[in-house]
Amino acid sequence: MHTPLRYSLYIIFSIILAAFISCRQAAGDRDSDRPEGMVWIPGGTFMMGGDNDQAYPDEFPKHKVSVDGFWMDETVVTNAQFRVFVEKTGYVTTAEQVPDWEELKKQLPPGTPKPPDDVLVPASLVFVPPEQQVALNNYHQWWSWMPGANWRHPEGPGSSIEGKDDYPVVHLSWYDAAAFAQWAGKRLPTEAEWEWAARGGLEGNIYPWGDEHIEAGNPKANSWQGRFPDYNSEWDGYYGPSPVRSFPANSYGLYEMAGNVWEWCADWYHFEAYEMRSRPEGIINPAGPDQSFDPQEPGAPKRVMRGGSFLCNDSYCSGYRVARRMRSTPDSGASHTGFRLVRDGT
Repeated sequence: MHTPLRYSLYIIFSIILAAFISCRQAAGDRDSDRPEGMVWIPGGTFMMGGDNDQAYPDEFPKHKVSVDGFWMDETVVTNAQFRVFVEKTGYVTTAEQVPDWEELKKQLPPGTPKPPDDVLVPASLVFVPPEQQVALNNYHQWWSWMPGANWRHPEGPGSSIEGKDDYPVVHLSWYDAAAFAQWAGKRLPTEAEWEWAARGGLEGNIYPWGDEHIEAGNPKANSWQGRFPDYNSEWDGYYGPSPVRSFPANSYGLYEMAGNVWEWCADWYHFEAYEMRSRPEGIINPAGPDQSFDPQEPGAPKRVMRGGSFLCNDSYCSGYRVARRMRSTPDSGASHTGFRLVRDGT
């Protein structure tokens, strides 16, 4: 006996309605369990790697990656949030400690002489613009190892973070970020998780907002406009770091996934990481290589950083591209380096 058409449509409609209600209930449950200041990033599969002719060799081959869902901080960690951590734990950041020469020399060519004692003092890297146009092949022309620079004094002695509670905390090493994460019951994102989240559900797009160039239309991120590193037109409204939530979020609700400050990831950096793990069937939840290798500094183990900073410009560093990879030694910090955290989904 055939089921009447009207009855069949009723059954189909009932099934669809039940599924819709179930999804709404699941979404409601997810919202009710939402950790403060975090958004849910649904799991999925994407092609990880470079999307345009600005891509660097370490962004290839583009390869298939799947990640499980997770929670992610809406913004990078702020000065106010980090201050609470320090007040509760007494934590002292890497930049506030005297550098350990025995550890430092492991990263340097054999025979490198020990620097004078007045150099081996608590310090960090501060951006100091040159007074005129310079060649871009020597970053020492705009980075200064400044004694007394740290998260409390981002531009060095005499500077402060007063009135900047909602600005990104900077001058933090990877170790500092990891310590905060452990205290907060979170963790640093893997490089794959970070890129998946930054893409915001878009496939093959260059930036978190799509393919429109960063300097086209309205300001979309905090980057360097003008001639790097001596002239910034401040078209986006900022010369240095900007408060969090200064620019529109991506479709997942994440703010400043491009520009403002670089963000530490959990992974070791390896120049050939993508080539080592690329396979036709894809890879699930990659955690990065077991060891680091940077051909430019083979003796210095490094961790991955993502997202670019207020210093990025196409003439020098298109770090605001979602696929752009950066790296630094885990004991280093700078005036454009911060982090955001994730938490496993339940």
